[in-house]
Amino acid sequence: MTVFTRFPSVLLSTLFLACSASALQAADVRPKGYNTTIPEDVLTPDRVKTRIGTFKYFDGFPDDDTMVKARRQVDLGRGVQTFLNFMPAASLEMLYVGHRDGYGMRENLDIGLFEELMNSKSLWLTGNTDTVYATSFLDLSNGPVVVEVPAGTGPGTVNDAFFRFVVDMGGPGPDKGQGGKYLIIGPGQTAPSNTDGYFVANTPSKINWLILRGFLDDQGKTDTARNAFKGGLKVYPYSQRANPPANNFKNLTDWETNTIHANNFKFFEELDEVIQREPSDLFSPELLGMASSIGIEKGKPFNPSPEQKALLTEAVAIGNATARSILFGPQDPKNFIYPGKAGYWQTGFPGGSHEYLVNQGNGGRDMDGRTLFFYLATVNTPAMALEIPGVGSQYAFSSRDGSGAYLNGSNTYKLNIPANPPAQKFWSFVVYDPQTRSMLQSGDMPYPSKNNKRNPDMVKNADGSIDLYFGPEAPAGMEANWVKTVPGKGWFGIFRLYGPGQEWFDRTWKLGDIEKV
Repeated sequence: MTVFTRFPSVLLSTLFLACSASALQAADVRPKGYNTTIPEDVLTPDRVKTRIGTFKYFDGFPDDDTMVKARRQVDLGRGVQTFLNFMPAASLEMLYVGHRDGYGMRENLDIGLFEELMNSKSLWLTGNTDTVYATSFLDLSNGPVVVEVPAGTGPGTVNDAFFRFVVDMGGPGPDKGQGGKYLIIGPGQTAPSNTDGYFVANTPSKINWLILRGFLDDQGKTDTARNAFKGGLKVYPYSQRANPPANNFKNLTDWETNTIHANNFKFFEELDEVIQREPSDLFSPELLGMASSIGIEKGKPFNPSPEQKALLTEAVAIGNATARSILFGPQDPKNFIYPGKAGYWQTGFPGGSHEYLVNQGNGGRDMDGRTLFFYLATVNTPAMALEIPGVGSQYAFSSRDGSGAYLNGSNTYKLNIPANPPAQKFWSFVVYDPQTRSMLQSGDMPYPSKNNKRNPDMVKNADGSIDLYFGPEAPAGMEANWVKTVPGKGWFGIFRLYGPGQEWFDRTWKLGDIEKV
């Protein structure tokens, strides 16, 4: 019997007062055991049905079964939210682990170069086949670190251990592509008394990722960018500036190394590494409280019981399903580039903010927007989100054909790239695997992409447009325009513009649907 069935006459009498009293007063009742009327919404019934079962109370006291059910639901929810909210930290951590343990690279010393571009052997979140990546990790545990960037460097960025923007370098950075010295100052460190000649940036974390991009030359070759990096890119501790150690460059093109965070219980172990190593100030108290509520706390071992581990395993499974739903099936119209979800083309920055702020922060943070981006990609910089014609890069991705069906590698599809794509540098289209969010591995096509510089032999239509084809076999005569897919596997594609033109931002130039042939 519920509380409300104890005093039906009293409750009925209050209804007659509704026309002459406020809504709050109309809901007031005087249950047995009270001297005054009590707002109905303050009271808890003896029985409450929910989707996780019926909660039972004695005058507001929950019984044992109710406490177990409610507590489990809260713990499960906190596990899910820990997965979704700490995803950027785990993602950056696995990039770090991949460099350290997979590539065998040392912080502040070794620099990885994709000298023949990145191919599908690399497990990197939506890495591209179109720019020469230079990648290195900075460790500021023992003091500031200097990064010397050569002239002509394309978009480059330093991100902290929570995958937040620290500073841009190269074209969109303060050196404006002319090259220069950057001084990266870590947590608790003060800037030297004289920083003349340096671009100074502060970071709240010990571990930071440096990622630079060099452009292909006019013949679609990597030589110019590769040689510029080897001849002018330097990373070294500030304390060794008088005689910096020589950097070791390592070609990463054909390495098979994972840099992607786990989608099972191991995720929490990856996160624990970050929380143990980094200053607590890197995260807000609310986020740290969420992690500590499931057993991840700085200075304490993460050692969940079998029951807790089972709960967290379920939580990450729910979190993974949520992240994939947000990425591949968003509900908010702002996730789509064109009105009416035309072509199902999505943006990685749904609100136009690299910090995922809603209404300049008045609406807080777009949590789904942040999840979408970091489940899909890496590198967080304003240059990817701001609408600045001719600077940085812009992206559009789609996982569906014009009818709304997921893209299936068993089928053949066509995408028309209209004439005169608004890209001062180049445009490209890269095909990815929805499981790994890395490049699709299709056997004999290690570079599953098309690029107007690297693939000048693509057949053009009479109006100057180009039709790209995707499928298990190339259509006759269109081999140069074809990207191979894998029967029985899904895929999605990302269209990139480097040096995007105004026509992209005002939508006077637009992509059509990916059409099933």
